[in-house]
Amino acid sequence: MKRIVKTHKIDASGKILGRLATEVADLLRGKNNPNFAYNVDGGDQVVIYNTSKVKVTGRKAEYKPYFKHSGRPGSEKIKTYGQMDPNIILYHAVSGMLPQNKLKQKWLKRLKLYVGELDGKE
Repeated sequence: MKRIVKTHKIDASGKILGRLATEVADLLRGKNNPNFAYNVDGGDQVVIYNTSKVKVTGRKAEYKPYFKHSGRPGSEKIKTYGQMDPNIILYHAVSGMLPQNKLKQKWLKRLKLYVGELDGKE
């Protein structure tokens, strides 16, 4: 029997980053379904739009560092929250809320992020 995958459309404008990330991680894992199992990929697809309008609390917008390193000596790059792409910030937040297992990449493939309004995109 084939499972029907639902699509959840979420407007991120005015929502707090961490609270939105936990909500999305639960939807991707399928924790809202009555037949949830830890070892089964039973989640839904999530489309998030207006990612540039997500809020962060405190002084994270000026001071929170994001690190990128290729592994070669001297290649570490540090950016602040304001210098980063909003889609990458939300992707990293959701990725950090998911468990570190073999299903994580399948869950993240069902996450679609858009900076602006959702005008016929999906």
